[in-house]
Amino acid sequence: MKQELVSEWMTRDVVTIPPETSLKEAHDIMREKKIRRLPVVTHGKILGIVTLGDIRGAEPSRASSLSIWEVHHLLAKLKVSEIMTRNPATIQQTASIGEAARIMLEKKFSGLPVVDDENDLVGIITESDIFRLVVNEWKRD
Repeated sequence: MKQELVSEWMTRDVVTIPPETSLKEAHDIMREKKIRRLPVVTHGKILGIVTLGDIRGAEPSRASSLSIWEVHHLLAKLKVSEIMTRNPATIQQTASIGEAARIMLEKKFSGLPVVDDENDLVGIITESDIFRLVVNEWKRD
């Protein structure tokens, strides 16, 4: 399993967003696509990553005196570029699954953007992809 390459197990059709996307739009995309992270990309290059936790952290407290309409207006005004993690950790598509798992475990990441030699985004490797590999290995035994 350690010799398997990230490129063999990553998700290739990555949902991405540009930096000017509003938090509301990003949240709506995550909910619709049932994903927890969105790479922020311009011209194929990854600028940052925004997670569901980032968006929830940017929302006003439930104890806030803001109305639901004011909260929605605020989230529609804020851009992901304002809250994203800039220059996120990435992994090369030629790296091993073992290396990806080690980084994710050490840094407590649930996914890593995958890049090629030119640092263009080519996929994403997530916990689910690694679990899929483990299940596949168990089926072989």
